[in-house]
Amino acid sequence: MKLNGAQIVCESLAKEGVDIIFGLPGGAVLPLYDVFPQYPHIRHILVRHEQGAAHAADGYARATGKVGVCVATSGPGATNLVTGIACAAMDSVPMVAITAQVATPFIGKDSFQEVDITGITLPITKHNYLVERVEDLAHTVKEAFHIARTGRPGPVLIDLPKDVQVAETIYHYPDKVNLPGYKPTIQGHPSQIKRAAKLINEAQQPVIIAGHGVIISQAYQQLKELAEKGQVPVVTTLHGISSFPESHVLSLGFMGMHGMAQANLAVANSDVLVAIGMRFDDRVTGNLASFATHAQVVHIDIDPAEIGKNVRVAVPIVGDVKAVLESLNPLVMSRTHGPWLSQIDEWRRKHPLQYEVDGEKLLPQHVVRMICEVTGGDAIIVTGVGQHQMFTAQYYTYNKPNSYISSGGLGVMGFGLPAAMGVKMGRPEETVWCVDGDGSFQMNIQELATLVQDSINVKVAICNNGFLGMVRQWQSMFYEKRYVGTPLSGPDFARIAEAYGILGMRVTSFSEAEPAIRRAMMHEGPVVIDFVVEPEENVYPMVAPGASITEMIHAPTKMRV
Repeated sequence: MKLNGAQIVCESLAKEGVDIIFGLPGGAVLPLYDVFPQYPHIRHILVRHEQGAAHAADGYARATGKVGVCVATSGPGATNLVTGIACAAMDSVPMVAITAQVATPFIGKDSFQEVDITGITLPITKHNYLVERVEDLAHTVKEAFHIARTGRPGPVLIDLPKDVQVAETIYHYPDKVNLPGYKPTIQGHPSQIKRAAKLINEAQQPVIIAGHGVIISQAYQQLKELAEKGQVPVVTTLHGISSFPESHVLSLGFMGMHGMAQANLAVANSDVLVAIGMRFDDRVTGNLASFATHAQVVHIDIDPAEIGKNVRVAVPIVGDVKAVLESLNPLVMSRTHGPWLSQIDEWRRKHPLQYEVDGEKLLPQHVVRMICEVTGGDAIIVTGVGQHQMFTAQYYTYNKPNSYISSGGLGVMGFGLPAAMGVKMGRPEETVWCVDGDGSFQMNIQELATLVQDSINVKVAICNNGFLGMVRQWQSMFYEKRYVGTPLSGPDFARIAEAYGILGMRVTSFSEAEPAIRRAMMHEGPVVIDFVVEPEENVYPMVAPGASITEMIHAPTKMRV
């Protein structure tokens, strides 16, 4: 079967099971767009900015476990994807980004809308390709998807010159790939697994840290079995939230800079730390010199480069989290750790999450708690980046697997709305809430038009405090309240939503909040609620930069809620 390059891309996408792509056309990518009508089973979602396409593909991938796909034209179209690609790389998200390139004779000649996108994205992709021959295209797509989804997932970029899109060749899609230098380890080493089991069985104060790898591997049952069998309390990273049910008696919540006090204290005082699918990020560990100094660390991760990178490890286990836990769990003895669990409960009682209630004042904590109550915890929560992100991590109870989706490693403001779009497209049967801040939301506000055009039913809750909230908090705590560049003169988001044809509501008091959330839940289309919250509410607890995770700054009020 003789096809041109554009048709080969679409045929290959179909064979990889792709049913949705997010993109924005331009001159160099028009041959590809021209053949889209020949493939109606692949739905194209027209974003309003290419960064939105990358984040939407990212959200789709996180929600489904499948490879997300985004498409952009050459030059500025390609560079607009870069932030989203970097975000996917930092958070281990499987993505294939397809960019158009100027025709091969014009490459390197500063042609109109030419940019070296493979050079630009080399540090932020697992691999990337510049396809110069149409004969290479089919196996390039096959390799790209294989690399993106296997091992530690991540983004792969395919740069496709315009003349390659129109050139023809006999199409054959390979059944398998041959990459001798790329062989991810799936099964953990048996002797290392036995050593890990011995440490866990002998521990008096063990703690599990569950990271994003648990969610990627879908090892929810295996994690729960390990925790319950060994009676080991479970702490999560920010990205590990929703890997373990938070209403479980062994759940301590998430740890780190804005994590739960009992989680930070348990890790700091542990004698055995079982780190599963996480990378000991600086926002988790705080000062490395004082991190879990009495613990022997078991580190399970599919990426050998992460083991020993930041924290000294007693037992390294390279492998897929699910496969390793399936081998480890039978070797773990049934245990009880009464004194240890009692100590943790005492920390929990002594340092609860707390904030001050003052009549009709509306706080971001209220917003998150009410969304949790109204949804019954049965929703997928997608956030932007900032204070609202941390409040959403703290005050929503995540019992549904893979129900908290956020930009962690790169911390991209503007992630929330387009990512929520992708999540809803990937899991249309779920209720999807985007909890955002007024600063973060405005960075990709244009995607409201995409919600309308493609009937994507996302509910948006904006915690509107009139500041770049997290930056203001740092200015308040560490820069003597010199609020430079952080006050925002924002719009009426409800009226903006209405201009796009979306139901918009503005909430300014505590008593108005719950009825607005219930109305949003009843509405069949997308909704934007502008919650005008207290401008200088801070996120507590907080670990100052460079401090130990035990040195937490707690809320100044003693009024507990």
